[in-house]
Amino acid sequence: MTSALKIAIATTNPTVGDIEGNAARILAVRDEYADVDLIVFSELVLVGYPPEDLVLKPAFQRDAMDKAVELASVTKDGGPAMLIGSLWVEGGKLYNSALLLANGTIAAIRHKRELPNYGVFDEIRLFEAGPLPEPINFKGVKLGVMVCEDMWFPAVTEHLTNKHSEILISLNGSPFETEKADVRYNHARSRVKESGLPLIYVNQVGGQDELVFDGEGFVINADGKFMLRQKSFVEETTITHWNKEKNGKWSCVSGEVAEKNNRLSDIYQAIMIATRDYVNKNRFPGVVIGMSGGVDSALSAIVAVDALGADRVHLVMMPSKYTSEESLIDAADAAAMMGCGIDNIPITDAVLAYDKLMAGSFAGTQPDTTEENMQSRIRGIILMALSNKFGKMVLTTGNKSEMSVGYATIYGDMCGGYNALKDVYKMDVFALCRWRNENHPDGGLGPRGQIMPVNIIDKPPTAELRPDQKDEDSLPPYPELDDILECLIEGEMPTRDIIKRGHKQETVARIQHLLYIAEYKRRQAAPGAKITARNFGRDRRYPITNGYRDKKDN
Repeated sequence: MTSALKIAIATTNPTVGDIEGNAARILAVRDEYADVDLIVFSELVLVGYPPEDLVLKPAFQRDAMDKAVELASVTKDGGPAMLIGSLWVEGGKLYNSALLLANGTIAAIRHKRELPNYGVFDEIRLFEAGPLPEPINFKGVKLGVMVCEDMWFPAVTEHLTNKHSEILISLNGSPFETEKADVRYNHARSRVKESGLPLIYVNQVGGQDELVFDGEGFVINADGKFMLRQKSFVEETTITHWNKEKNGKWSCVSGEVAEKNNRLSDIYQAIMIATRDYVNKNRFPGVVIGMSGGVDSALSAIVAVDALGADRVHLVMMPSKYTSEESLIDAADAAAMMGCGIDNIPITDAVLAYDKLMAGSFAGTQPDTTEENMQSRIRGIILMALSNKFGKMVLTTGNKSEMSVGYATIYGDMCGGYNALKDVYKMDVFALCRWRNENHPDGGLGPRGQIMPVNIIDKPPTAELRPDQKDEDSLPPYPELDDILECLIEGEMPTRDIIKRGHKQETVARIQHLLYIAEYKRRQAAPGAKITARNFGRDRRYPITNGYRDKKDN
């Protein structure tokens, strides 16, 4: 009877749809950790997570299942068994499954039961819910295998416990958002407390479109104590040692419990890794960024340099007659600190040409935001031309506060393929700039030390599209704006409750209106990393045509 096990927790960075590449990563881990009994990978690791409607393609299903059989055949060498996540078709139904590959075969298959259908998840439309899973017998040990959401509710754990499971194992594809780690820990602790069993939690790491995964696998013993926790946002494999005690219970030998990052460190790591993986997995040679001398473009550029290296980041300053000398100096200083060159392409002549072009159609009207937006769109044309010519992707720079209220020009500064700051509120933009000046992110490729001129952080934000323009000419101060927006978006709070927080009724009503009417812009915006509980995308699916307004007296 087995009394000791070596189980490896493999936190990898799969790519959706790259079955061959993902399989190669799985085998590379197995080759490196050939002396363990079992290697546990994350949810749907073979096909990548989340695969969305790709899993509905019959050819994709066939290729994934064939590759799983091929991987299983490798285990006939007597080396480590592997517990992987993949799709599986059984009885004409498609499942999100955990597969035990051992002794040259697919030794066991367990299907995910709890299918999430909220926020970014819509698995009910893709997969069938599996039955309550039976334990898997591995070397005489009963493993209670769960897939992601199965751990969030008690039913699967209760069933596995009643069936005399000895170790719980949870395969996950759990996206990052601030405070999410504590939610996971609380669910895991609840399952451990209910069952009296130890639990292994495995997650993936890396970016996939708008989602970013923070990894951070962990082990909790039956007494509720953390025995191991991996670092956040790191691709790594960790060996855990298990012993069967005299009382017949299994326990994990104490390992390294990595310290938790602070909130700003987590956010920065998330947007950096999301940007890196979006660019690299889509095979772009680099990015092009329009530098304004402002805080958003500077932070976007720094994130890109940390993600890709300065040699893959093409910065462009496009001054107009309204661009201050201060902004030109700040942009040049920021580029020098980052180690990037910066092009200077003035748009004054182009603006005059467009004014002349539209003079007849605009006759009898006064200049307004139309002319301001034309400047932004001219800059968009320049950036897209550079992208087309050199193949680098345009990285847009608008933050969540601006995207919320439509303070961005569609087909202008919204042009681009990805937005690192899409889910980052303006006050967090300032905080991240200060954090980066004092810290260097794990895995960051940019210089250490101060990397942004303090003047960029401290000066009042402005679009510089007309004389002496400031953001607060059109918007409330950002601390006030961000609080209202968080209440409306993340909190879905009634306006009367927001007013009770000290905000003026007319201000709340105006911001709510701006939030709703900007939906059409956000539908056409570039994707960007999800950071908050409700990003603009699949988390928050509001109609474009929307006549509802919450009134104070509702």
